[in-house]
Amino acid sequence: ATLRDYQIEGHAWLSRLAAWGTGACLADDMGLGKTVQTIALLLDRAKLGPTLVLAPTSVCFNWIDELARFAPSLRPVIYRDQADRAACLAALGKRDVLIASYGLLVRDAAQLAGKKFATLVVDEAQALKNATTRRAKAARALDADFRVALSGTPLENHLGELWSLFAIVFPGLLGSWEQFRERYASPIERMNDPDAHAALARVIRPFLLRRTKAEVARELPPRTEIAMPIALSEQELALYEDARLAAVAQVSKQSGLRDEQRRFQILAALTRLRLLASHPRLYDPTSQVPSSKLARLVELVEELRDGGHRALVFSQFTSHLALVREELTRAGFTSLYLDGSTPAASRKTIVDAFQRGEGELFLISLKAGGTGLNLTGADYVIHLDPWWNPAVEDQASDRAHRIGQTKPVTVYRLIARGTIEEAILAMHADKRALVASILEGTGAAARLSTRDLIALLAQTTTTTRDDGD
Repeated sequence: ATLRDYQIEGHAWLSRLAAWGTGACLADDMGLGKTVQTIALLLDRAKLGPTLVLAPTSVCFNWIDELARFAPSLRPVIYRDQADRAACLAALGKRDVLIASYGLLVRDAAQLAGKKFATLVVDEAQALKNATTRRAKAARALDADFRVALSGTPLENHLGELWSLFAIVFPGLLGSWEQFRERYASPIERMNDPDAHAALARVIRPFLLRRTKAEVARELPPRTEIAMPIALSEQELALYEDARLAAVAQVSKQSGLRDEQRRFQILAALTRLRLLASHPRLYDPTSQVPSSKLARLVELVEELRDGGHRALVFSQFTSHLALVREELTRAGFTSLYLDGSTPAASRKTIVDAFQRGEGELFLISLKAGGTGLNLTGADYVIHLDPWWNPAVEDQASDRAHRIGQTKPVTVYRLIARGTIEEAILAMHADKRALVASILEGTGAAARLSTRDLIALLAQTTTTTRDDGD
């Protein structure tokens, strides 16, 4: 394969850090070929010993395909398929690339930690953003000469995620968690301290490489983002307001709970409101009130079908996708479906079928299919419900907007007016500001406190009747 100019630069950067004996985070935009740049490095380092690649289950299959395509001299070894995993580890040769899911990392943490690897690749590294989880602790315990993290979103919500990532790939760079919190996290997140901003950016800059599509992939067709407001019916708004007031009353009774317990209760209440904003039956399965959002979705995909377009449809709620699937089938649409319960072996078959042209729509749960999939067969992306973190949605949208896409891509976000969905959309700007502050050098935003969550719950609905304008 011929690397693009920026990929050659990325490979050279990785090689340089490997020679220095540090660690690296390749944080290029989604769809710019982080995998192929890393494979070029693995070819260079094959003479030094075996490689361990950690990835979400769905992404493991991508590695098998990409290694066969770009580095046939390397031998992929699927850890999941090994009957005797201890024997497999002992028999690994220099040109072997052991591919393991994060689930197996936790299950076989001691065995994997006992094996020496020349190179460790942590793909979709945002999966390790919580330093206190078993998988993050298991990753920190691994033994490798050079460690590289791949993530288009190394920082999503708060600076602790950045510390967790570098604690794996370059231990000691950011100090202990207590030192990092005192020196950087607290001053930046609580006081927006510009000196702390600059100092943190300076420390990580040599070890984190981030290029955007706008900078290096100008041949990619444009991507347009459209927030589509949905006017709810009077019945829906009345249901929503009743549910919101009931939630406020319930939370008020629980003021004596510890902060973490109270936060959990508030998030649960907010989740119920988010479900109700999408479809009354998600809140009350016996409800006969029709969903304005579902009706608008059907209109939208009918317009897309008439224009010869195909779309990815994302929701974080599989219960929502089930209702959507039922309605789309009734309306005569052909669709494919993927969620967290889809067997790993079936995912590649389903994705390949869509890429060959099967199905007008691909319904996908946000967490199960938002990363690691190449779905350039679609030129439209529809997000049915906003997630707290815009980076997760961006990752999902980039399943279609990536190298190999030849058509302009349009991303629709369906937002129920007068509901918590509008507040979540407004919060997205703050989340993006935090990422930009550290990775791109602009100002920052703080994380949501329990008080912020209560304020979200207290927001009343606004007048959202559709007056025809």
